[in-house]
Amino acid sequence: MSDTARLLDASAALSQLLRASAIPHAFYGSVLTAMLSNSPHCDEIFCIVEGGQNQPHAFRRVRDALAGNGDFTLTHSPWTNRLHVTFRRFIPSIEIEILPAGESGPRQLNSTTVMKMQGLPFLTISEFIRNKLKTWMIRGEDRDAQDIIYVLSRYWNRVDINRIPEQDMNHFVSRNASVGPAWAAVRRKYGV
Repeated sequence: MSDTARLLDASAALSQLLRASAIPHAFYGSVLTAMLSNSPHCDEIFCIVEGGQNQPHAFRRVRDALAGNGDFTLTHSPWTNRLHVTFRRFIPSIEIEILPAGESGPRQLNSTTVMKMQGLPFLTISEFIRNKLKTWMIRGEDRDAQDIIYVLSRYWNRVDINRIPEQDMNHFVSRNASVGPAWAAVRRKYGV
């Protein structure tokens, strides 16, 4: 479990460097749920970064943006296609996993898929739920389910049903009945 404030400080430092290099990015993970619920602790943070199509891969863009910065170290795991950025200003250090846009999260990071919270770019509520749902369908972990339940139950009116895989959400609701009324409210809102 990490301190939410420390994760946000590390995210702000990373975001500043990415913005300086004009790299579209957005944060995602239980850090968003922690911010929304004012929880002092959370256990995951990811940074989705655009790349590809007439641009270098997201990992190269991040490496280039952080080159020469002593606060960060990078660890690339080619066998898992993961890039980890470690913010060393804190003890213990903070690690943020970099994910390529399109493979994780939306392909385009723009005003329809990204929102600002505390001055940082985060996936919108719809994109957060979509990605958490995708992860839950693969791993089936309770922490992902709890994040979906919390956000959908409180922010259902900000969900774009067109961004949520309906069959996956129906399966999720069958396993987590407490979120059923919120999902039903989203469906009513869109006349489904």
